[in-house]
Amino acid sequence: MQWKGRRGSANVEDRRGRGGKTLVGGGIGGIIILLIVTLLGGNPGELLNMDTGSSVVPYEETQQEKELSQFVSVVLADTEEVWTELFEQEGLEYEKPILVLYTDSVQSACGAAGSSVGPFYCPGDHKLYIDLSFYDELRQKFQAPGDFAMAYVIAHEVGHHVQTLLGTGKAAPGRQMSNEDSVRMELQADYLAGVWAHHAKDMNVLEAGDLEEALNAASAVGDDTIQKKGQGYVVPESFTHGTAEQRKRWFYKGFELGSIEGGDTFRTNEL
Repeated sequence: MQWKGRRGSANVEDRRGRGGKTLVGGGIGGIIILLIVTLLGGNPGELLNMDTGSSVVPYEETQQEKELSQFVSVVLADTEEVWTELFEQEGLEYEKPILVLYTDSVQSACGAAGSSVGPFYCPGDHKLYIDLSFYDELRQKFQAPGDFAMAYVIAHEVGHHVQTLLGTGKAAPGRQMSNEDSVRMELQADYLAGVWAHHAKDMNVLEAGDLEEALNAASAVGDDTIQKKGQGYVVPESFTHGTAEQRKRWFYKGFELGSIEGGDTFRTNEL
């Protein structure tokens, strides 16, 4: 993917080196401070939401991390351009999400999360969360190298944001989301990632082999692929993201069509 020297997004929030929000002071001392604040009529919630002093220290990124942070910023900017235009065609306004870079752990409106959960989107605050170390895991553990494999991951999480804005990708009213609902939601996000890739191709930023990198990444994070590697067998009823074949197919379908229409995974009987 041709990305170096291109415009990055202004909607990147760097929380690296800060971790999740914790109680200032910590331990027994922190509890005593909370009690004092409460007795004096203060709001202990405000204290709980304060960052630790470590957030003042700038995060020292490696050269590889610097390149990755620049890369994700460029990809995010591309998604902003594409989805702004597609929403305008539908008479809608695209609200740009924030991409949060973090290390180890992070606090979102959806709760605290460790880097082990991988990149995720929180509909509660319209933010994407990514620990850049995931890309080493993508290359080494999942054997899905390449910059466009990384771009696919970002585009997939942006796809969840698009779902949130459009009101798609959720269970029927009054019903809790089942594993099948979750699979349909994730496959729709894959489709939307493919829609973005279609327009990235039209922007002449794709290089030879980029599509294959994205398809390989989609396959590598399929439920069946992960379960086979982890436990040696698959349990289809436990799937939450879709099989390798499904993820590749829905991404490619979005890549071919390039439109919001055509990705309604919640109404089709053929996933």
